[in-house]
Amino acid sequence: MGQERLDNANPVLFDSKPRHRPVTGTERDESVEDPIDSWEIFDLIRDINDPEHPYTLEQLNVVQEELIKVFIDEEETFVKVNFTPTIPHCSMATLIGLAIRVKLLRCLHPKVKVAVSITPGSHSTEESINRQLADKERVAAAMENQGLMHAVNECLRVPE
Repeated sequence: MGQERLDNANPVLFDSKPRHRPVTGTERDESVEDPIDSWEIFDLIRDINDPEHPYTLEQLNVVQEELIKVFIDEEETFVKVNFTPTIPHCSMATLIGLAIRVKLLRCLHPKVKVAVSITPGSHSTEESINRQLADKERVAAAMENQGLMHAVNECLRVPE
């Protein structure tokens, strides 16, 4: 984690949401298909580590369940995640977006379409970063870059 120069030296910390949601009757019924929802996506990405601080994206309020949308129809499932950097000029925003995207690509079925972008109005270069995160070829190239993937894997590392 880059201790040399922090973009946001004193980030605001937020409380974490409860880990378990109430179980409904249909969730216990094995014959009923349980579609993916925003809570499940949030649960997958909430513990991603911030690249600069020893906090999770949830603790920094970078990811929020309210900013996740899941669209399901007969043909496809589409997941859209907006994330909010802690400051408007965060230099780690692309890395954070890539970490979210990689985590979802690793965890979800390959047929699920994933879009990750910065919450509108929350970053000074959001259009440029959103283009990078939406470009499948750029994401694939980033995933082949060993140094970049080391940084992403550090964000995805589960604390011991």
